Amino acid sequence: MNQVCPLCENHAEKFYEDTQRYYKCNSCSGIFVHSDDLPKEDAEKERYELHDDDTQDEGYRKFVSPITSNIVKDFLKENKGLDFGAGTSSIISAVLREHDYDIKNYDPYFHNEPELLTQKYDYISSCEVVEHFYHPKKEFTLLREMLREGGKLYLMTDIYDEKIDFSLWYYKNDPTHVFIYTPKTFEYIKEVYSFKTLYIERRLIVLTK
Repeated sequence: MNQVCPLCENHAEKFYEDTQRYYKCNSCSGIFVHSDDLPKEDAEKERYELHDDDTQDEGYRKFVSPITSNIVKDFLKENKGLDFGAGTSSIISAVLREHDYDIKNYDPYFHNEPELLTQKYDYISSCEVVEHFYHPKKEFTLLREMLREGGKLYLMTDIYDEKIDFSLWYYKNDPTHVFIYTPKTFEYIKEVYSFKTLYIERRLIVLTK
């Protein structure tokens, strides 16, 4: 049975099945979990709480550095930022605040301040978050709306390509990774959401409004 892609709303076909059923969109090439197999909210939050997110851990700081170093390079301290999906530790904000950057945290579980979603930002970071989107069309619409003209959206997620054996790929083993992106998916996002530029380097994705 086919599914409708939650990003572009086109038809998708069965791609892979283990503990969850995965479908691949014929249009944007996004790979997503069947709607009946999505984790329940309590289970999702419980898994996030298991993350060992020590803000002083050098390995963790190095992991997020593709985002933090680019924000420091691209923006001034007085520019306004948002870490979208900040998680329990808010490490990106912790690192940037050490450099006196003005950045807020939003997370539906751990920093649920919906008023932050009505404001405008010069930059938005979202590290290891977009693969958790149940409704990526809604979320990318929101992310673009929150950016000022010329603003940048910094994402980190592991990207699937045809060279990867999906059955052996570690990234799909997390049941909360419910939407997987390909390079073509990000090209679709750039075009449909009217971003001016798209930059991809390994797992860093930067979109400029």
